[in-house]
Amino acid sequence: MIFVTVGAQMHFDRLVRVIDEWAGQGGEAEIFAQIGPAEYEPKNIRFVKFIPPGEFRKVMVQADGIISHAGMGTIITALELSKPILVVPRQAALGETRNDHQIATARRFQEDGKVLAAFSDDEIIAGIEALGTFEVSQNIGQHASAELLQRIRSFALGEGE
Repeated sequence: MIFVTVGAQMHFDRLVRVIDEWAGQGGEAEIFAQIGPAEYEPKNIRFVKFIPPGEFRKVMVQADGIISHAGMGTIITALELSKPILVVPRQAALGETRNDHQIATARRFQEDGKVLAAFSDDEIIAGIEALGTFEVSQNIGQHASAELLQRIRSFALGEGE
């Protein structure tokens, strides 16, 4: 099952519509979506508007792959669970967000080999089809590394500039 999530604060109708149309044209994956306060309601995939936080993680654990906006919480959880994730950033030019910070996030994680990223509708379709074979370059742990904690301590204490 592929889990699609757009977050809870804003709709992301473009992403949901592209996936729904793909599924309606014979897409072969089972899709379950959390669509937030959407205006568009899918016709070809199972969906809910919201998932309580405790259940959200359970759905991610059960999923074979994730498709998401470029929300850090979802990206980090997918990497922690070693789930392949397709990140589709919201775009300011399309009225999906106020600025393009999600584009920068998606590009950075893509460059590091941690996520697949799609910046256009055609890339979303290609990304759905690539999810089944994508392997995360390296997952992340639930806790910060000792090295990171030491660097933060040093910075906070003004040591080793």
